[in-house]
Amino acid sequence: MRPSATYRVQLRPEFTFADAAERIPYLRRLGVGALYVSPVLDATPGSTHGYDVVDPTRARPELGGEDARRDLAKRLRDAGLGFVVDIVPNHMAVEVAKANPWWWDVLRHGPGSAHADYFDIDWRRGKVLLPVLGDDADVAELRVDGDELVYYEHRFPIAPGTGEGSPQEVHARQHYELVGWRRGNAELNYRRFFDITTLAAVRVELPDVFHATHGEVLRWVAEGDVTGLRVDHPDGLADPGGYMRMLRAGAPEAWLVVEKILHPGEDLPQSWPVDGTTGYDALREITGLFVDPAGEAPLTELARSLGQPVDYHEVEDSARRLVTDRILVAEVRRIAALVRGVEPEAAQGAVAETMVAFPVYRSYLPEGEAHWAAAIAAARAARPDLAEAIEALDFQVREDPHGELATRIQQTSGMVVAKGTEDTTFYRYTRFAALNEVGGSPNDFGASVDAFHSMAAAREAGWPGAMTTLTTHDTKRSEDVRARLAVLSEVPGEFAGAVRRWTGLRGIDEPSLNLLAWQTLVGAWPITPERLRGYLDKAAKESKLRTTWTDHDEEFERAVATWPDEVLGDADLAAEVEAFVARVREPGWSNSLAHKLIQLTAPGVPDVYQGTELWDFSLVDPDNRRPVDYALRAALLEEIEGGWLPPVDSSGAAKLLVVHRALTLRRDSPELFTGYRRLHAEGPAAAHAVAFERTGLVTVATRLPVGLAEGGGWRGTVLPLPAGEWTDAITGAAVTGELSEMLARYPVALLVRGES
Repeated sequence: MRPSATYRVQLRPEFTFADAAERIPYLRRLGVGALYVSPVLDATPGSTHGYDVVDPTRARPELGGEDARRDLAKRLRDAGLGFVVDIVPNHMAVEVAKANPWWWDVLRHGPGSAHADYFDIDWRRGKVLLPVLGDDADVAELRVDGDELVYYEHRFPIAPGTGEGSPQEVHARQHYELVGWRRGNAELNYRRFFDITTLAAVRVELPDVFHATHGEVLRWVAEGDVTGLRVDHPDGLADPGGYMRMLRAGAPEAWLVVEKILHPGEDLPQSWPVDGTTGYDALREITGLFVDPAGEAPLTELARSLGQPVDYHEVEDSARRLVTDRILVAEVRRIAALVRGVEPEAAQGAVAETMVAFPVYRSYLPEGEAHWAAAIAAARAARPDLAEAIEALDFQVREDPHGELATRIQQTSGMVVAKGTEDTTFYRYTRFAALNEVGGSPNDFGASVDAFHSMAAAREAGWPGAMTTLTTHDTKRSEDVRARLAVLSEVPGEFAGAVRRWTGLRGIDEPSLNLLAWQTLVGAWPITPERLRGYLDKAAKESKLRTTWTDHDEEFERAVATWPDEVLGDADLAAEVEAFVARVREPGWSNSLAHKLIQLTAPGVPDVYQGTELWDFSLVDPDNRRPVDYALRAALLEEIEGGWLPPVDSSGAAKLLVVHRALTLRRDSPELFTGYRRLHAEGPAAAHAVAFERTGLVTVATRLPVGLAEGGGWRGTVLPLPAGEWTDAITGAAVTGELSEMLARYPVALLVRGES
């Protein structure tokens, strides 16, 4: 059942099923159609996100368990709201082995375990390798405690009849081998989630494994408790299309959306029986509207002058090679071993080169053959010395597109692209951070209005049930940070001068992080030293330039850690930053309201991430999982419901007004949100208006507000409206097509036919 709109909350031990249930009256008043929650199956003890599932057969006790889940579902039904649940089919958590009963049984009984086939383990290579020791020599520190082998806080089962002798002798008899953590990247023999060895891949392509891992959630769907499912990371699955067909068979009436990240120009496989993606494509399209192409050259020159690499493709290529050559070595070797008739070294080179060259996250052979062909062609061009090996790889994959070789290279290409691009390049190529977003391309400086309308119309025609989003738990920064940063493209010279001056005073000794730090400070201002410090530490390690999560440059990390206090503690410098923020704050608010209204009224099912109905200047996780002040939001909403039209100011109440008006209209008058037609403004400032008509509804939004103001405002620009009387649903005022009047109070308008 497709909802009118969703509201995403991050459940955790501090925000449980019961806490979510308490928010239902507020969400109903806000206008959402469904509550959308992070994973709710049992997870690693203390997990703050829920993606580390340990037992898919029960609702998570730390959230309140089955009784609290059922109560939440009932209260949502009684309020007329849907219930959308995030599910994680690709992997399970094994960090706390005993918390995962299936994994514990596999470690205890090895290939003889009833669950041995549940996990993607290469049993041909012998024991399960567990890289948990500080070093291989640390086996000397093992001890036996009853029927468990213990290494500090880690506990592992002892197979029946193997517990005699020293801890080292006991260890030698097990179905697993504890080794130094560094060996994992090269020798791991179970598939993992990206480079996270504590998340073991699950073989949901097998029907019995699918039913074991999905039975409980599908029971909730069948009983009417759950109305929609969001599928995490489908690109990691062996057969995404087959999985989607099994899921649809088990949930024939549910709304199904998949976290499939589409590169520009890529389409969702049309054979998947789903309603669409989770909306990163819409995020990219909408964000691009508010980026001024004229800012590209000055911001590129700023980056170059500070020592930041400005050839995006070189940076991305280097980052992806880092992933194949150092981070996912075990995966590359496992795939290369499947290439027949090719020397191991050449096979590894061919596999790595092909995955580095992928133009999208993965292909879905035989669908998406053009993407596979493009990767092969690019790999051949880059490494002519490996031409024979690449040709052999290509032939064998095409020969059996559902075989193990084809399956594994497609599963792993998505890991290389995501880890190399999103989690490395986006922290190295920091020319303009507003574009460094999941599903985006930092090399594409903005999007034309024509392109936006074309893609919106295509979504209405092909995927009207797809989710659209501006902020998620995975975005690199919130929508309001991105909206403010977009203003920098309109004042690139001012920003470049400021950054050069600030860098001279207190720059970070690594150009990419330095440029990212100043943008982050401006985009998220005001921000505490603690929040900024946490973000910069993560950014420095993700970039893998001067330090990493595993190989630390302690001196550099100390310098990064002290930077926020030094900058914010320098009264003169902090005042300069604050003054610059004041320059871009109001245009940033205009961008925020504009892209939010577009998202909420354009084709697709809009999602509102927790708390973003007010201004929210969160950064990447875990910053975006901070508690939300719902009491404040409820109080402001009550005033708005009473007729208050708040000013556009630091309270963010104007955004709450826009969200409330758009969501309630979607919920109460769904017939208005069909069809799609671009509307054209006419006059000297026509380029600053984005407008479209649905069915009896017109959205109008301002773009590039700095340029609009500097050009003298709307200056008689009009938007010819379809026949009839029109009222702005946001203000309640009757309107004509004169934009200076229509947008006098707010930079957006939501027009409906009829009188107020």
